[in-house]
Amino acid sequence: MRIFDAHVHIYPDKIAEKASVNVGKFYGIPMAFDGRIATMTENWKKCGVEHCLVHSVATTHDQVPKINDFIKASVDASGGMFVGFCTLHPSMDTKEIEAEVDRVIAMGLKGVKLHPDCQKFRIDDPHAMEMYEIIDGRLPILFHTGDKRYDYSNEDRMKAAAKRFPKQRMIAAHLGGYSVWERAVPVLAGLENVWYDESSSLAFLEPEKATEYINIYGEDRVFFGTDYPMWNIADELERFNRLDLTDTQREKILWKNITGFLGM
Repeated sequence: MRIFDAHVHIYPDKIAEKASVNVGKFYGIPMAFDGRIATMTENWKKCGVEHCLVHSVATTHDQVPKINDFIKASVDASGGMFVGFCTLHPSMDTKEIEAEVDRVIAMGLKGVKLHPDCQKFRIDDPHAMEMYEIIDGRLPILFHTGDKRYDYSNEDRMKAAAKRFPKQRMIAAHLGGYSVWERAVPVLAGLENVWYDESSSLAFLEPEKATEYINIYGEDRVFFGTDYPMWNIADELERFNRLDLTDTQREKILWKNITGFLGM
C-alpha cells in the first residue's frame, strides 16, 4: 500500500543530532535516529514512504521566520516528497502573527504545527485563541496533544479550541492524547473539525486498544505518523500491521485520509 507519514520533525544538519537528543531528554525516550533529513529520507524510502508531512517547533519568538524558511527550503529540495507545515510562537503579537501567516501561505506551506508543552502555552489560552482566529479557515493546525506530566494540551483544552472555531480544521496528534489516551479519546471523539494522527501511540498501546481508539474516532479521521526522529519507520509499520484493521481501513490511514485532507 502507498504510505504517507503525517508526522515528521526535521532539523538543519548542524543542529539535528543535538535537537534529537534534546527531544529524547524531554520525553525520556531514546531516539531511533539522529534527526537529519538524509537519514529519514533514506530509511523512509526503503520502507516505501512516498510523502511526509514535515515541520519543526519554534521554542522562542525569533526562531519562527528562520524555521519557516528552513521548512520551505526543505520542501523545495525534497523532489515532491515533503509537504511542509509552518511554526508560530504564542509570544508573537497579533500583527506579527498576521504577517507570518500571510508569508507562509505565499510560500506554499500547507498548515501550522504547534506544540503547547514545548512552547509553554495552554491550547485554550485567550491569546492562543486570537492566533487561531487569524488562522481560521486558512490553514489546518496540527497540535501536539496530551502528556500526563503537563496541562497545556489536555483534551478539554483541545476540545474548547475546536468548539470555538468549528470551521477550523485541526489535527490532534498522538491519537488525541499522548500518555493519557484512556482519558482523552472519549472527550475528543466525534468533533467534526478534528482529525487524529497515531504517531507516538502504537509503541505504548496494545494492538487491541489502539484498534479500539481508531474505530472510536472513525477510519476516515486517522492518519499514520512516525514522529521522526523518535521511532524507526520499520518498527512503526510493523506495529501498525498488528492492528486488527481491514485492507480498506489500512489504505485510508496510510494514504487516502491525509492526501484527501491536504487536497492532494
